[in-house]
Amino acid sequence: MNPKPPLSTLLTALVVAACHADAPRPVSSNQIIDDAIPQPVSNVDASAEIGQQVFSDRDQGHCVLCHVIPAVDAPFQGNVGPELTNIGDRLSPGQIRLRIVDVQSISPETVMPSYYRIHDLYQVDDDYAGRPILSADQVEHLVAFLSVQKDAQ
Repeated sequence: MNPKPPLSTLLTALVVAACHADAPRPVSSNQIIDDAIPQPVSNVDASAEIGQQVFSDRDQGHCVLCHVIPAVDAPFQGNVGPELTNIGDRLSPGQIRLRIVDVQSISPETVMPSYYRIHDLYQVDDDYAGRPILSADQVEHLVAFLSVQKDAQ
């Protein structure tokens, strides 16, 4: 069994080798409407609880490396990306999904990787070439978790 590399290796992998631009696209352009992917990318029964694990887990999304949600019990939450407290009040599930799937399609200069895109990538380590960082199920669990991050009022 191959252990998963730490996220720092994963992020470095995005800057090291090359991925073929003609790789298949897990999400087609007709699934994107305005600044959202309204339909789920998986048929999984999405769980906010599992999504919180994806958000916090170093072997999965480890979103806390760059983002903070004070209600999440995770040490060393980052401040590189925006705070995601109440993100469910600011963005629809479809908007959250697009930002996870392919944030660079709407914000090309961002340092956040596109977690479910495998086409038109450059500097990708061979271990990650041709496959997304997160699975479709993980994307949907993360969307479920972030969508419930709302003001309690």
